[in-house]
Amino acid sequence: MRLVLASNSPRRRQLLSDLGLHYEIRLQEVDESFPAHLVRAEVAEYLAAHKAAAYRATLAPDEVVLTADTIVCLDDDVLNKPADEAEAIQMLTRLQGRAHDVYTGVCLLTGAGQRVVFSDQTRVYFRALSPAEIEFYVRQYKPFDKAGAYGAQDWIGMVAVTRLEGSYFNVMGLPVHKVWEELTKLGFTAS
Repeated sequence: MRLVLASNSPRRRQLLSDLGLHYEIRLQEVDESFPAHLVRAEVAEYLAAHKAAAYRATLAPDEVVLTADTIVCLDDDVLNKPADEAEAIQMLTRLQGRAHDVYTGVCLLTGAGQRVVFSDQTRVYFRALSPAEIEFYVRQYKPFDKAGAYGAQDWIGMVAVTRLEGSYFNVMGLPVHKVWEELTKLGFTAS
């Protein structure tokens, strides 16, 4: 089987490479809206499966596409990627001093039509942050491509994340322990 990564995320690319997997990157624009009745993990799984469906017709029989979507939930509010600096500051202001949940949904779809959809959850605890700290992070790191307007691997993760319950890699955008488990069932090995 050949692995296709349908993601532009440098973090997902690095994590798959660190697993010892060889893959090809294929990108397609996919609408990332979701039905309003979905909550938390349902949203992440829906978006991952929706993205994979866009590749169904282009996969060879020996290929498997990996799609993923990471969302940040504060209570039941989904915080996606911020549109601009003001929205990033607003999101981080809401997150600071509180715990929130990060969900990453993953879909593996084979060219033969086999589909596996799963997700992982990590609880993230942020300490209280000053407006100056939030503004510094947003202006310096420009987290506009990150759900919840932050990357745990960035400066803010070092100074604000006080505790995690669950997988750190899930917060980075890919629950690699679960991805590895499912890929090995399909015959992938480290090389």
